[in-house]
Amino acid sequence: MELDSGAIRRVAALIHTPPSRIDASRGITEVAMRFAVIVFPGTWSDHDCQYALANVMGLQADLVWHRESDLSRYDAIVLPGGFSYGDYLRTGAIARFSPVMEAVVRDAEAGKPIIGVCNGFQVLCETHLLPGALLRNESLQYRCVWVNLCTGNTSSAFTAALEPGQVIRVPISHGEGRYFADDKTLDELESTGRVAFRYCETDGSPTPGSNPNGSARNIAGIVNERGNVLGMMPHPERACEALMGGEDGLLIWKSVLEWAAVRA
Repeated sequence: MELDSGAIRRVAALIHTPPSRIDASRGITEVAMRFAVIVFPGTWSDHDCQYALANVMGLQADLVWHRESDLSRYDAIVLPGGFSYGDYLRTGAIARFSPVMEAVVRDAEAGKPIIGVCNGFQVLCETHLLPGALLRNESLQYRCVWVNLCTGNTSSAFTAALEPGQVIRVPISHGEGRYFADDKTLDELESTGRVAFRYCETDGSPTPGSNPNGSARNIAGIVNERGNVLGMMPHPERACEALMGGEDGLLIWKSVLEWAAVRA
């Protein structure tokens, strides 16, 4: 898909980027955006996310300390993985009260794209931007393996570049990644198409054997009603270069560029 001159100006205005920075001939995935990568005490995937966005994607990605209270200069927000506040009380419970989360909630309600990966997913649930909770893995073991994900929702900010049913390969790294919600919430997520990813076999089938942590209904990621907030346990930032084992994670980051462009 190519952008005409009018669309280029609208995209540029949306993301505060000069029109000359957008190459229409190369498609909407070349749109530049400014990403805030939030850093809490104990965060450790912040540099991974920044590297994927800045070094691989060529986008602006700043590490933003959790004491910041204004994220208005950024076009998208990333809550990376790690052990915020040492996972004391429970994962994400203390980070939820950091000053930056007021800005995150405010921007989420305004429609800004926000992704929470691993610990970031846990924080989003604690903040009630997403329903449910992440519990201790069913195995009671820390799991660090590559998994297959079957794509469900493809209309959200971070899945727009994927196809329904598309299987991607991304690593996980967590001890408390078992998604849990009551049956009513799970049924609502299913009926409204808010399940973004499920753990699956290579053919896309969600089997017990493909579920690495015992998540309810093999759920690996969900989105909010508006589609601008995604929480997922697997790490797309660690699947952005062939040297690291795969590049499927790039589709997550490319999705938000496409999503922003078509809404300009």
